[in-house]
Amino acid sequence: MPIHVSIHDVSPAWSTEVDQALAMCHAHKIKPGLLVVPNFHGEWPLQQSPEYVSHLQQLQKSGHEIFLHGFYHQSRTKADAESNIAQQARWLFAQRVASGGEAEFSDVTRDEAIVRLNEGERVFARTGLISSGFIPPAWSMHPWFIAILKERGYRYCEDHLFIYDPARGIKRASLVLNYASRSKARMASTIAYCRIAKYARRFFPTRIAIHPADMRVPRLREEIEHLLQWASGDVVERADDLFR
Repeated sequence: MPIHVSIHDVSPAWSTEVDQALAMCHAHKIKPGLLVVPNFHGEWPLQQSPEYVSHLQQLQKSGHEIFLHGFYHQSRTKADAESNIAQQARWLFAQRVASGGEAEFSDVTRDEAIVRLNEGERVFARTGLISSGFIPPAWSMHPWFIAILKERGYRYCEDHLFIYDPARGIKRASLVLNYASRSKARMASTIAYCRIAKYARRFFPTRIAIHPADMRVPRLREEIEHLLQWASGDVVERADDLFR
């Protein structure tokens, strides 16, 4: 089965770490997809970093796919989240288990989701970046969001379990391999998971997701290096090739 590699949270906020991840991928002759955040945590607006935008434009010209990756990559606070028990439970899972408070599209309303999608598309248009799809932060979104992407003709999206072609109305089960560095326990558990789960790629198209924070941890850099070496030769450059 095909394997696709991507670098998440691409932003001037993580420029050094993203370049390190790119260098690691290039050493294995892999051109990863780049998941770009238009205004990371509301403090790193892409349009105010023209040199970084130029860097991304050059990477896209050289064959790297660009994906819109949320807008802020940050969720609202728990106090701002809806207060019923079901919504609070959803918030706790998305923001404390699946992410460290960054599952932006998990707790937005439909109107808020459309506004942020519009804003992200405008930033990409103004910076000359062409999106190959939308991938929600922390792979977390409401089920109704796929229909919004379908209306706009998006051809690629993904969550923890599936890859989607919203425009064609199809989805496919997919394996994702990634690491968490927020605590020693999470790091150890994700390393163990990736070492075991990678063998399921015989049955599912597989995604390897690299996060910039991984580059700050020598143990994770080593694990990613081994994972890229294992994947080398079976990596596809375009995410939609995972559907083949």
